Amino acid sequence: MTSARFLVVLDADSTLIRNEVIELLADEAGRRAEVQAATEAAMRGEVDFATSLRSRVSALAGVPVSAFGRVLARIEPTPGVHTLIDAVHERGGVVGVVSGGFHEILDTVAPSLGVDRWRANRLELADGALTGLVDGEIIDAEAKAASLREWAAELDVPAHATIAIGDGANDLRMMAAAGLGLAFNAKPAVRAAASLVIGPVDLAAVVPLLP
Repeated sequence: MTSARFLVVLDADSTLIRNEVIELLADEAGRRAEVQAATEAAMRGEVDFATSLRSRVSALAGVPVSAFGRVLARIEPTPGVHTLIDAVHERGGVVGVVSGGFHEILDTVAPSLGVDRWRANRLELADGALTGLVDGEIIDAEAKAASLREWAAELDVPAHATIAIGDGANDLRMMAAAGLGLAFNAKPAVRAAASLVIGPVDLAAVVPLLP
């Protein structure tokens, strides 16, 4: 596909899916409580996202690769996600996901939900287990915004025909770069900055806003 009528880009954790994948992985290390508290602080914008992510990933050191299957089994798609993605495709749009989470999970979840393109962090592996390090660049707020702009350019979609949907502080730049920025299941700072706030945790509520 070289062009599209419009582009919808979603965050993954707590937006495309109901879970925070890093917390599910932290369960495998017995460190969910500390990682959950750090995730909440990052989503509220209280700490630098990249610094926070490195710290939280360090808590995953030693988790075996086999944990990915157990985490995938616990993933819950957000209500309405199939309705929204089907509606976007029916109207000639493209669905992208850009996530501060991980390719190791999203590479299975995204295509299963009909997502057209996605980008996320990668976890470093050694000897069949996580090392506690991120492999490569970190997908932070600026990387999310850059992904939206890059995909729009590739698809020949003007900025005004882009929609960004997110819940956390690291989604704010992406939402600002889009023609329409939607706060979904969002933290107060994100609701305050959004073009519109989606009240129910149901992505089908976005369908009437599609071009």
